[in-house]
Amino acid sequence: MSVTLVTVVTPAAADPVEDCTGTKGAVVAVDFGPFGGEVERGCDATPTTGYELLREAGFTTEGTEHDGPAFICRIGLGTGTQYPTTDKESCVLTPPATAYWSYWIASPGQKKWTYSQYGAMDRKPKDGDVDAWVFGGTDIGGTTGKPTFTPDEVRAGGGTEPPDPGNPPTVPAGEIDVAAAAAWVGGTLQDGERVVGEGTDAPDYLLTTEAAYALAAGDGASATLDKVTAFLAAHTGDYAYPSGTDQAPDATAAARLALVAEATEADPRDFGGHDLIAALLDNVCAAGPDAGEPTPGCTAKGDFRNATYGDGQALALLALLRAGAVPPAESVERLIQLQCDDGGVTGILIRPGENCDGDPATTGLVALVLHEVSGQEAAVAKARAYLKKAQGENGSYPGYTGATTGSVNATAYAAQALRALGDTAHADAAVSWLSREQLDGGGFGFEEGATDPALYATGPAVLAGAGTDLARLTTKKPDPTGPPTTGPPTDDPTPPAGEGPDLKKGVAYLTKGTNLKQGQYYTAGPGSARADFGLTIDGAYALAATGLNDDKLRGIVDFLDEGGKDGDGRTLQDWTGTGTEYALGGSLGKAALLAQVVGRDPRAFGGQDLITALEKSVCTGPSEAPDRSCAARGAYTYAPSVFSQSLAIMAQVRAGEKNAAGEPIAYLESLQHDSGAWPSLIPATGDSDVDSTAIAAMALGLAGGEKADKAVDKALSWIAGKQLSDGGFPGAAGNSVNSAALAVQGLSLDAKRYAAEIAKARKFLAGQQNTDGGFNVAEEGQRGSDLRASTQAVSGTTGVSFGTLERSLTGTAPQPVPSPDASTPTIITPGDTAGGAGGIVDTDGGGGALASTGAQVGALVGLAALLVATGWRTVVVAHRRAAGGRI
Repeated sequence: MSVTLVTVVTPAAADPVEDCTGTKGAVVAVDFGPFGGEVERGCDATPTTGYELLREAGFTTEGTEHDGPAFICRIGLGTGTQYPTTDKESCVLTPPATAYWSYWIASPGQKKWTYSQYGAMDRKPKDGDVDAWVFGGTDIGGTTGKPTFTPDEVRAGGGTEPPDPGNPPTVPAGEIDVAAAAAWVGGTLQDGERVVGEGTDAPDYLLTTEAAYALAAGDGASATLDKVTAFLAAHTGDYAYPSGTDQAPDATAAARLALVAEATEADPRDFGGHDLIAALLDNVCAAGPDAGEPTPGCTAKGDFRNATYGDGQALALLALLRAGAVPPAESVERLIQLQCDDGGVTGILIRPGENCDGDPATTGLVALVLHEVSGQEAAVAKARAYLKKAQGENGSYPGYTGATTGSVNATAYAAQALRALGDTAHADAAVSWLSREQLDGGGFGFEEGATDPALYATGPAVLAGAGTDLARLTTKKPDPTGPPTTGPPTDDPTPPAGEGPDLKKGVAYLTKGTNLKQGQYYTAGPGSARADFGLTIDGAYALAATGLNDDKLRGIVDFLDEGGKDGDGRTLQDWTGTGTEYALGGSLGKAALLAQVVGRDPRAFGGQDLITALEKSVCTGPSEAPDRSCAARGAYTYAPSVFSQSLAIMAQVRAGEKNAAGEPIAYLESLQHDSGAWPSLIPATGDSDVDSTAIAAMALGLAGGEKADKAVDKALSWIAGKQLSDGGFPGAAGNSVNSAALAVQGLSLDAKRYAAEIAKARKFLAGQQNTDGGFNVAEEGQRGSDLRASTQAVSGTTGVSFGTLERSLTGTAPQPVPSPDASTPTIITPGDTAGGAGGIVDTDGGGGALASTGAQVGALVGLAALLVATGWRTVVVAHRRAAGGRI
């Protein structure tokens, strides 16, 4: 398409578009075509967030009353009209997914748009990036509604791509002390044969294979390596066949063990009594979940079953190649499908059309593997070019898109690939950087400047320093190799205690004064003093699940129950709409459920009878246009998600109103796919969502009955099949903490059967816990603790279903209300008249349209009118911002 570009006439303080180039600043384009305008673009030479990029580039924005300024509802150019105009969209609630400003991004060199996983305030553009805003409709995954123009058509310099550096970085020469690194690795072994998990005697088989690779690379054949190899062979069944030897193997584990055998001159066709090569060849997926009866562990045709990550797929192919087996053509093609337009390779087993965001570690590994496969020169050339462009001036590589510091893993894998491909100078520059990151004891930390060594990072660095890679590693010669790692670190420098997260630290994070403010949580972002009632109840669930701070839990419950007001004067009643004809079914259920959890009366909570209100909110049939209050018979009013439906059902059943919940239960059952999964939205959109499936299983598990029990069994089987190799689960934000935590709760409905999956998921969650006790949103992307993800991680780790959660407040005392300071929103308690300004607004990370209604009861008529006018399909993942915040 040819697009007419209109360069924004920027305000005096804005950066001229000429200040942005392919390597400096970021450009944003806004398509005003639906409103009779052109595609306008502007520049921010020093971008900080996507939100500031819009504003610094000369555009104006307006958020919603519901979500605050972070959800872009209107965009205007300079002092011109903002669109959509008020007669078309009131911007009170979150706009529907059929008519809103969708957010698209492209990194340097990318020729196609991808739907942003983050909202404008959370995305951190980097030099050379280009953003686009398009008005219209899209689905949750962003597979529809893309811009009609290409990134190159709006890039700085008329689409000129950032130059290929060509020449390697100029850095001082440096070599890794391979012997010292191998010695450090040897010192991590227990009984000289295995690596164990932090705080436990249980063997960590993955890290033990990492140790074997590093020892082979650093020492060659040795008695220590023989001992490690013998241990792995003896435990092949435990590692490669976690579900039993009569089931499909974990492809990643089987491949890792086969590579250990191949590197040490053992036989991968008879390793520990198992033919690992045959196991891989016999378990190639014939189809993905779109098939009528999907096979567990398959995301698409050509997958090795249970590989789930790009590195697992690559390792399985490499194991076959090294064993002299012919790799299945469909498995090679599947690996190539993971390559993005810029040549990078994503670590997730995405399907065509899904968001593709490559990383140097996965790209390096896949380039190594495809280099061994004949006829893949084009894909290898693209990966090679990507790696050369991604290298920093100091020789390092970032761990993920947007990272500003070097990653040891990424740099080590890139160095291995570049050396194998003949780019010796680039590889040497990477090794030079690694040599400067080597710690005094010989090991390496994860990131630039790390002071604590970790085996997960040290293993690949040893291979890079020894000048070898997994395709060539052998004890016959002194050049060994290292394994691919794209999953989260399992050897965190400051890991939580035990095999799961440290719940004491998690609760401390949730209850510290900067997070829990006078019995309420406030989400990040500038704006009003409006509390997030939905997140506040999530926090209460987490405290109830652990029992580690019942006094703070009492403070939250009293605030909600006794009519406490936030800085905007809103109460729980304002959030739920109780007592009005516009009551929000999911919000009613969530509040009633909390009352039941702590032994309060849901028929008199917050001054309202929530159970009667719930019964009144059950729809007798679908509403007719323009009214969109009811999706179907048995749905709840203004409850646009499976999460909302499930919470409301649990509240009714726990109140002894199972008969009254009969139609809602039947409707929830009808939404289940043949695969066992549930969609995220109501009405169903055809997607399959781990979070929604877990909460639906909890609701039906509580309701009981033959049909419900069968539905739960199918749901749990589907959830287990979605587990990634590192124990995580896919969600809207990637390898999601929220999804993993909910999966633990769901699978705990049959804890004996799914004990292995639960243990892996808890270990994954432990790896995502930060030193402050909070949790990241996801394994990939930006680092840092997120309140919403942390509430779910803490409660989910316990494995207690929301349907059965109980916590007595006997013996607790009412919490004093602290005096607000300049940075804390004033919250009005019953009897007070003081107001409060400032504070932060709810941006709700995506749990349905009504996740945290930001208006008082008197305004609910307007809120419902907006839903009636705009329709049902609201954005469940608010621009895929982060962890799945729910209503």
